[in-house]
Amino acid sequence: MVNVKVREGESIEEAIRRFKRECERNGIMQEIKKREFYKAPSVLKKEKLAEAKRKIRRKMLKDNRYGK
Repeated sequence: MVNVKVREGESIEEAIRRFKRECERNGIMQEIKKREFYKAPSVLKKEKLAEAKRKIRRKMLKDNRYGK
């Protein structure tokens, strides 16, 4: 949970900006977007598998570039 106290002499707009920044740092907006629509477990599994394949492919390409 994000807490932002308004400082003395600080405008509400500045406090809102700080609040939004803290939400971004804590990944709250990503979590909201992720939960916005229901995804079936099979879809989640396919997405996770595709991400793992992408990571492996990137690692292999990186290793090949540097001769490892």
